[in-house]
Amino acid sequence: MELHSTPPADGVIAAAVEMPEPDVHVVTSSGMLIPAHSKILASASPVLESIIERPQKRRSSDRNIPILGVPYDAVPVFIQFLYSRKCTEEQMEKFGIHLLALAHVYSVPQLKQRCTRGLAQRLTVDNVVDVFQLARLCNAPDLRLKCMKLLSNNFKAVAETEGWKFLQNHDPYLELEILQFIDEAESRRKMRRRRREQQSLYIQLSEAMDCLEHICSEGCTSVGPSDMDLSKHKGPCSKFSTCHGLQLLIKHFGTCMKRVNGGCLRCKRMWQLFRLHSSICGQPDECRVPLCRQFKLKAQQDPRGGSDERWRLLVRKVASAKAMSSLSLPKRKREEEPRMGMDNREMRSIKLY
Repeated sequence: MELHSTPPADGVIAAAVEMPEPDVHVVTSSGMLIPAHSKILASASPVLESIIERPQKRRSSDRNIPILGVPYDAVPVFIQFLYSRKCTEEQMEKFGIHLLALAHVYSVPQLKQRCTRGLAQRLTVDNVVDVFQLARLCNAPDLRLKCMKLLSNNFKAVAETEGWKFLQNHDPYLELEILQFIDEAESRRKMRRRRREQQSLYIQLSEAMDCLEHICSEGCTSVGPSDMDLSKHKGPCSKFSTCHGLQLLIKHFGTCMKRVNGGCLRCKRMWQLFRLHSSICGQPDECRVPLCRQFKLKAQQDPRGGSDERWRLLVRKVASAKAMSSLSLPKRKREEEPRMGMDNREMRSIKLY
């Protein structure tokens, strides 16, 4: 094909003002010639520097540097960036994938970062497979991770695209890598959800421990110490929803006849709440919560510490949640601001052991 001499892009012309005459030509896949300056190309890309400094096989005043493998109209944009370090949003929209390939091949890190950010912002279900393959080939881990996340979150839609079908037919190893990532991501999501649920339970139990101490030492609306006249109580406390559920459990525990034979689940849960309080309480001699000292003595007499590893883990987690809750707000604010508590249904649903 006969080569045509074509002026460079506008940005290249602007950068080349008051410069010496171009001493090399960049050749595109269409045969177009783009005049350029070897020193600027060499300073912007070590790969181009190596090509420029390579000895010529034939002596000629014309020095040509082929840049092939991409659409011919993407090459002037690439050369423009080497001169000006700038790339417009329109150019990124049209040539982003090709510019990333050129930036990787010719070792232009600034352009590679610009393309990585631009392509990440333009990811869609339709192009994510193609961009992922390119990110993998061009060693762009940030872009690759963003593609993986989009694939994981929208896999059903991606699986219907032509890009995914092409991948299944031509690159089964890459398909397997993507499916493994999606499976691991789903496992991580389930684990995080389970941890959040567990932490929520520990916080609820921590609040239940506060309310149990409050009921047994100060009294609330209908349950309190035997030496306190509840009719003179000032009214519901700031954590009344939790206190109300506990008061109902305490009333049931005091009157239930099934608990003697261990046949009442509600009584078992109340028993476990008393035991949990005893495991956390640091002043059993002064504590007014029922059975606190008895549970402490029983735990000390038991060679195994009165519990298995699961119970000890629960005690540590609830104690930690209780400590974090006490540090999260100043004392006055903690006393004045009501917090969401557990209603009676939530109290019944808690499984301690």
